[in-house]
Amino acid sequence: MKQEELQSILKNAVEVGASDVHLSVGEVPAYRIDGEIIKTPLAQLTEEDLIDIINFTAPAQLKNTVLEGYDSDYPYEIKEVSRYRVNIAKSFGFHTATIRLISYKIPTFEELKLPAAVERLSKYDNGIILITGVAGSGKSTTIASVLEHINSTKQKHIVTIEDPIEYVYGNKKSIFTQRQVGIDTKDYHSALKYTLRQDPDIILIGEIRDAETIQSALYAAETGHLVLATLHTFNAIQTINRVLSFFEPTERDAIRCQFAEVFRASFSQKLLPKASGQGRIVAMELLFSNPTIKDFIIKNEFDEIYKLASKGSYKDLVTFNSYLYKLYKDELITQEVALENSDAPGELMRMMKGVY
Repeated sequence: MKQEELQSILKNAVEVGASDVHLSVGEVPAYRIDGEIIKTPLAQLTEEDLIDIINFTAPAQLKNTVLEGYDSDYPYEIKEVSRYRVNIAKSFGFHTATIRLISYKIPTFEELKLPAAVERLSKYDNGIILITGVAGSGKSTTIASVLEHINSTKQKHIVTIEDPIEYVYGNKKSIFTQRQVGIDTKDYHSALKYTLRQDPDIILIGEIRDAETIQSALYAAETGHLVLATLHTFNAIQTINRVLSFFEPTERDAIRCQFAEVFRASFSQKLLPKASGQGRIVAMELLFSNPTIKDFIIKNEFDEIYKLASKGSYKDLVTFNSYLYKLYKDELITQEVALENSDAPGELMRMMKGVY
């Protein structure tokens, strides 16, 4: 494959509104558009094509590691077209590439149609905020929107630690230091250790993967910094259990108390197809800390948090079901989509019937 052919595929992905490009040996290039895989009429790819793709896209200092290893992530850019996040993996011994499109333009809250409550994230000066969801649910874009809002309104030093760097920020009122794991720093834990010596106000951790990273994040939050991080969980309340699961049972009581002190908010999100059939819209579960939530976390009474949220009696708690119901009521998503994506479809159906 020639470099011009690869760039043509990636440029076309921007034009057709794809979120990802899939390139595999023995398959034609395919795009993900509005959540669906769409195959192109192009020729099937060979292993030689995939090797060419790696040679064209991988940073020089990572090229040998990518070619000889199993799994790699790194950024790529076509100037004045788009940035991309490239994931190289292997399947049946052959290389595959999954390439995520990352726009130069960071969308606003309004453009993403995020709830007004999201703006609250930009008002915190310390603590830890977790934004969660499955891969491809838009976590990185939501965080970028929050950081860009801070960039436009506050004078802060914001340090991002990512693998790889996705959105690139231009300094406005704030200044950014963006660090890529594997190129600018060894790993998340090492980066966090030294970031605290770089006079940060806000720290973004691209993904929490182990207990060491969580411990470093908690320490950063305790020492007066605002820490934003992502996790792969299905809902906002489950996120707290996920944090604790990284630790041994004998450590969890102490970690839970430590976490409760610095926890500020947890957002979990999904991207759902719009009722119009064009594009997708975000659905969220939102959990903001308050004295009641803090007490439930310390006492390990997570079920009580969900019961409180389900009652809708706290403005700081919004469940997926209540959010899905609002999207359905506003005719932004269909009933079928709402029920398919609900954690408790029976409860949601009762809400739709007006008996809840």
